[in-house]
Amino acid sequence: MNATAEMAGLTSQRTDGPQACRLVIFDCDGVLVDSEPIAVELLLEMISAAGGEITREAAYERFLGCSLSKIVAELEDRHQITVTAGLLESMRVGLYERFKQELQPIHAVGEALSRLEQPFCVASSSQPERIRLSLSLTGLADRFASNIFSATMVRHGKPAPDLFLHAAAQMGVEPHACVVVEDSPAGVTAAKRAGMRVIGFTGGSHAAPAGLDAKVRALRPDLMLNTMDRLPEAIAELEAARR
Repeated sequence: MNATAEMAGLTSQRTDGPQACRLVIFDCDGVLVDSEPIAVELLLEMISAAGGEITREAAYERFLGCSLSKIVAELEDRHQITVTAGLLESMRVGLYERFKQELQPIHAVGEALSRLEQPFCVASSSQPERIRLSLSLTGLADRFASNIFSATMVRHGKPAPDLFLHAAAQMGVEPHACVVVEDSPAGVTAAKRAGMRVIGFTGGSHAAPAGLDAKVRALRPDLMLNTMDRLPEAIAELEAARR
């Protein structure tokens, strides 16, 4: 790692050399919008209403970056907690109301998007309605237009590679020419399985309580980044390592 990377808040993990970046794929929650603490609180309330109990630490550990359908299935299989359709709808309504009151973009993400030279898109475990609402409330919707991809569009969500491969195909870019920006272990694993380079982002307000730095770093992303205003430099760092 060179001194410039250290000053920029970047930590290089690998120096192998795939094709130049032609597409940046963003996760949404915790990467574009600072939504994870709100979502986890509502998830815990839903679990409690279903008669179950899971700690906040366990929720971050097991469910961060996963689709709601995967979460519900795991609650049933591993914890014998049955989440009814009514509880899911109540959570959705409550989450959207909290988003309208509290949701903020990740610090400096708008500036970072403005400075990117590559096309970009969103590939999120959330449902399309939630992704669009999140981007709209934080002033980011126009940046992505229709380039929004959800786990509901593929058979298997993260940590399977399906969603990232689908996004790349729809954007007309080969997987090895993509760079993914992810905050969750499930997302980093999915990107690596897709054959894409991945930047582990730990700048969201949930990163510290979720212990993300150590968990994401252990998966050996190509770079670690803790401040979004340095994203263009992170992409340049990957390109320099390629040569």
